[in-house]
Amino acid sequence: MFKPIVFAVLICEFLTAQTLGPERHVTGSVITSDHDPRLRIRLPKSVLYVGADRWDLYGIADCELHAFVEADRERNVQRLYWVQFEGYLPTKPELRHQYDSPRHTNIGGLDFYVDTWVRPGDAKIQPGSDREHIEALIRTKGYKMPAGMISVRLVHLLDEQKRKELMIIYSESLKPTGFTAADLQKGGKAESLWLTLEGDLLLRATQAIKIEGTKNP
Repeated sequence: MFKPIVFAVLICEFLTAQTLGPERHVTGSVITSDHDPRLRIRLPKSVLYVGADRWDLYGIADCELHAFVEADRERNVQRLYWVQFEGYLPTKPELRHQYDSPRHTNIGGLDFYVDTWVRPGDAKIQPGSDREHIEALIRTKGYKMPAGMISVRLVHLLDEQKRKELMIIYSESLKPTGFTAADLQKGGKAESLWLTLEGDLLLRATQAIKIEGTKNP
């Protein structure tokens, strides 16, 4: 009887994760999370809320993401705010988030790992990934992704167990810079400008994203 019971439990957990909707609430440009972690994230009032998605990421983590954009009249995305709440499933007790970036920043009293990158719009997307989910969500709502973007990823681990995280990715279209992703990548004609561009990008991200605690009910 043991194996059938275990199988039934796993099936129930899978179906529950697939059918439950997002747990965080969005009002305008503000996300309110009542747990893991309990806080409020305020984004610029100019953003448009695209929507949310929640699913089992690769069958190992409960993943909930929210997408906000700033777009032009033709619905070309100029700036993207990608907010994600993620935690490993109880069926994967051995897993821990691992980040090794030496750079950190503080937003609203929380410590975040910092990573930056430049990415062409036609770069390969891993099937089932969170990127696949967010880009599908954006396109489904009628928005168009740019030919290239520069991004900063901010990751806060909730506790020493390192099983739950808050991730915020801020991305901008490369078009206003006049460069392509290839220009800025290693060996590109504008590689030397990347450090300046990423520094300015991080500054804009930390100025635009506000985090505050919420009181217990």
